Amino acid sequence: MVNFIIVVFGLVLFEIISSIDNAVVNAHVLKTLPERYRKIFLFWGLLFAVFLVRGLLPFIIVKLANPALNIGQVFTASLSNSQEVAHYVEQSKPLLLLAGGVYLFMVFLSWLFLEEKKYAFLVEHHIHKQGVWFYAISSVFLTTTIYLGIKQNPLLALSASIGASAFFITDGFKKNAEAKEKELLNPNLSAWSKILYLEVLDASFSIDGVVGAFAFTMAIPLIILGNGLGALVVREFTVRGINLISKLVYLKNGAMYSIGLLGTLMVLESFGHEFPFWLAPLNTFLLLAFFLYLSYRELQNAKLVA
Repeated sequence: MVNFIIVVFGLVLFEIISSIDNAVVNAHVLKTLPERYRKIFLFWGLLFAVFLVRGLLPFIIVKLANPALNIGQVFTASLSNSQEVAHYVEQSKPLLLLAGGVYLFMVFLSWLFLEEKKYAFLVEHHIHKQGVWFYAISSVFLTTTIYLGIKQNPLLALSASIGASAFFITDGFKKNAEAKEKELLNPNLSAWSKILYLEVLDASFSIDGVVGAFAFTMAIPLIILGNGLGALVVREFTVRGINLISKLVYLKNGAMYSIGLLGTLMVLESFGHEFPFWLAPLNTFLLLAFFLYLSYRELQNAKLVA
């Protein structure tokens, strides 16, 4: 029970901090919608983003890592104690972890080198000025990972390539979302167009949380529970607490460092390194607490100046 609570708590925290950007975009666009359409988005968005995407995506990921199993066997392995099918899933664990780890680590590198941010440390500003190095470092990281994968198991090399491909696909969606955000704020754009776009945006942002969840546990019911609860909390913040989130200027930094460390753990574990189950939740909790403290201190300093 203690293990269960620690893992679910870590998953909830990770889902919350990895969905901050999504919550901010949603809140800004929802302000331009009439009350009736806000309720429609929140209700159907809850069904689509929380239950459908976060409920089915873990099964789809496990299925892709286990092509020999049909979708019914994946459900059986995930929700029952079928030892034979569970054995196949366990064998695919390195493949799943490496693809997810490469994906998350490249998300972190992209943020660190390319994205505008509130700098928590001077080194972040220096690294951001050297943004062109993102492409060189990412290439070296991916090439090294593929090389090590080939030496151990050629499928690991393919898994690393899939993780990188997933990053570039979802990163394209997110970059497009940033470019489209101003258009979505246009009051002349139809409410249904905004709702449909936000639903697609929700789905693309949910991938980070679901992929990262496998660093916490391979148990899909726990992933669905933790991610679902975290997504519900984010929805509440979207409606009621967006002004507070906007003031926590370093929260995104905490999310990205957590993603980077989880990606590192997943890559190392895929190559045989063992880590205690509590390390990923502890990493997420400590980083969140630290950057919340930095954000609170920034708020206090701003009040003193004012």
